[in-house]
Amino acid sequence: MHEKIEQYILELIRRSTPRRTAWNLEKVRAGQDVEWNYIDGCMLTALAAMTEITGDERYLDFVEQVADSFVGEDGTIDTFRPEKHALDDYNEGRILFPLYARSGKEKYRKAAEYLYRSLMEQPRTFEGNFWHKQIYPDQVWLDGTYMALPFLVTYERTFGRGDIRDAMDQLRVVRRRMRDPVTGLYYHGYDASRKAFWADPVTGLSRSFWLRAIGWYSLALADLIGLIPGDTEEWRELAETLRELMESVSAYADPETGMYWQVVDQPGREGNYPETSGSAMIACAMLKGARLGALESRFRDLGRGTFEGILNHHLKVRDGMIGLDHICLVAGLGPENNRRRDGTYEYYISEPVVSDDAKGAAPFVLCYTEIRRLEK
Repeated sequence: MHEKIEQYILELIRRSTPRRTAWNLEKVRAGQDVEWNYIDGCMLTALAAMTEITGDERYLDFVEQVADSFVGEDGTIDTFRPEKHALDDYNEGRILFPLYARSGKEKYRKAAEYLYRSLMEQPRTFEGNFWHKQIYPDQVWLDGTYMALPFLVTYERTFGRGDIRDAMDQLRVVRRRMRDPVTGLYYHGYDASRKAFWADPVTGLSRSFWLRAIGWYSLALADLIGLIPGDTEEWRELAETLRELMESVSAYADPETGMYWQVVDQPGREGNYPETSGSAMIACAMLKGARLGALESRFRDLGRGTFEGILNHHLKVRDGMIGLDHICLVAGLGPENNRRRDGTYEYYISEPVVSDDAKGAAPFVLCYTEIRRLEK
């Protein structure tokens, strides 16, 4: 298993350059160079974890090559546009911390400060949550919890005052507003203004439980649990939120593969399918949560079972190349001029399914690092 997975990761790196990464399929398909973005940020975070767990510097070396192609000596970041107010763009900032710890290069610290200052200017809802993007006013998406909050807390604990109140307050709003009390699952989006075409006019919620959105949120909770001291009320609150969610989502696991469905609460419905990226995210959250003591050991076993289901069913050799398949390329809500993205069941199952995109490959690699930690 180890050899096959590590060969897969190294093959992806070999097929990549800092501005043309093999795992950013949205750019590959368009024939475009990558910008500073969350897709590459996810994979680079996973590569940094690979060096941490294996001691093989090749992974972090590539991370540094990518960072150096964007980050100037003064800490400015090429292609990062703060005026977009896009939470997605803060995720890649997470790589700055391990690079600074390894090299001590001041440009990484300056870049983290630059991103932090920009994040503090992000528009917010009336309850204090970051807008997901400038083009999505007053909207909170589960995705954004992963894109911004681990970066925010890591910055605070590395270079700031260690203040986690902002992140905790935003997570409390997410739990209060976006959790379904019947299933225990979370809706993809919430519009605090109730104006978006996809939003329920009373609750502001979107219509469906999209797996990867829940996966992003699960990873955010697990990562934050790893960043906050375990003897605090905040840690216990995060642990309880993660336990509650993992208990709820595990009821929908596919009994054959241990994976989870693209629309979580509709297993077996026509068009629905066990989806790799969200399944890997749920598995990683379970494995990491159990390792950190936030979840019971049975969730470690559930997470491992999901990982093995992905490994056995979707990591395949084709034409001499290893590939990871059954990954939803992208999904979202709106904006106004894209009403196809309406949050319905029919919409989520209509999005393209691809292989090797980082939104699936990165959480799979992160799962693998958790499996390696179990073996130590």
